[in-house]
Amino acid sequence: MAVRPVVIWPDERLRQPSVAIATVDASVRALYQDLVDSMYAENGLGMAALQLGDARRMFVVEPKLAGRPETDPPLAFINPEVIETSEEQQDSEEGCLSFPDVYVKVKRPMRCKIRATGLDGAVFEIEGEALFARCLLHENDHLTGKLLVDYVGPLKRQMIKKKLQKHKAADGDEVEL
Repeated sequence: MAVRPVVIWPDERLRQPSVAIATVDASVRALYQDLVDSMYAENGLGMAALQLGDARRMFVVEPKLAGRPETDPPLAFINPEVIETSEEQQDSEEGCLSFPDVYVKVKRPMRCKIRATGLDGAVFEIEGEALFARCLLHENDHLTGKLLVDYVGPLKRQMIKKKLQKHKAADGDEVEL
């Protein structure tokens, strides 16, 4: 469909509550395609609808990360819910398309299980481990309004905000101070 601009923090649209999707219809399939096109255009591993300014409860994940062939389409997670996480943790740097050139060390469970609806309208469960689990939990965080800056202290948050304001100014956008 279309590559759409990614919403960059501190844009408040990233904090809006996500809305459950009642039916997998043409508009949901169009959103899926916009998410896929935009994710690939930005070289991302996953992308949540809120990152395109759409409040519907959905995200996509790159197929290879999910252990699928690269030729498979990205996985759609509609109305996802985390149903299980491991006690074992992983601590690693995370990036986010809504935080260009920003990386934050985040501690997350090593494994997780998510239940969601696919593009075919069927409910499925999937387990992720290591980077795949991290990606699933990161994208699901977007749907709850939780962002990378919520994992850092106030000083680092201010530094990230200044960096993104400079990034926005370099792109020719108006800067909010």
